[in-house]
Amino acid sequence: MMTDPIADMLTRMRNAIQIKNEKVDIPASKIKVEVAKILKEEGFIKSYKIIKDKRQGTLRITLKYTNANEPVITGLKRISKPGRRLYVGKENITRVMGNVGIAIITTSKGILTDRDCRLQGVGGEVLCQVW
Repeated sequence: MMTDPIADMLTRMRNAIQIKNEKVDIPASKIKVEVAKILKEEGFIKSYKIIKDKRQGTLRITLKYTNANEPVITGLKRISKPGRRLYVGKENITRVMGNVGIAIITTSKGILTDRDCRLQGVGGEVLCQVW
């Protein structure tokens, strides 16, 4: 039984990047699709799609590489964990790598980037950081 599906998603992506895979398949869920949507909007991945099956479906993420075959994502870090949740108020949202990366935060207004949280004036649970 898996206790932390977001950490599993980040680990699968990290492993695929290390061996320079173009695609990675992850069991789908609403929160993982929202995280993938943010990664696409911020330019960290090429695309994502949901492949239907008889169970929960599969989220297929196409990773993005530069012309020199270097991955666009250089770091993925899970921040809030099931054993230790980390919440931040709107005034305590930190910048990731001097605004090079993003923090993905789940709020009352949905899953947002750290930049969007500052603009909308909301805080929440910090899921992960990507740079």
